[in-house]
Amino acid sequence: MFCRVSDLKNKIVINVRNGSRLGNVWDLELDTACSKVTAIILKGRLRLLGLLGREEPVVIPWEDIAVIGEDTILVNYTLPAYEPKGKPHRLFHILTEDDE
Repeated sequence: MFCRVSDLKNKIVINVRNGSRLGNVWDLELDTACSKVTAIILKGRLRLLGLLGREEPVVIPWEDIAVIGEDTILVNYTLPAYEPKGKPHRLFHILTEDDE
C-alpha cells in the first residue's frame, strides 16, 4: 500500500492501549541521513478552549505504529506521565514524613 503525506494527515490516530483518539497526523519527522520516517507528530490538545494555547505536540515513534489502515492509524503508545509545573496546589498536597 502506498500512502502520501497528505493522505496521512486525514487519518485518525487511535491508541490501542486504551482506545483513546489521539488526534490527526500533523507532521512527520524524517531522518535525512538514511531517508526514513522516524516519527509522526500530532498537534497538542487545546487548553481552555484555545484561550491558553495548546499543549506540547505528541511525538509517536515509527516503531510504535501498529497498523496504518484506510481511515485510521493504530498506535501502541504510552502517554508520558503528567508533571505539573511549579508548586503543587495545597489541596492536592500529600504530607510526607519530611513535611511533618
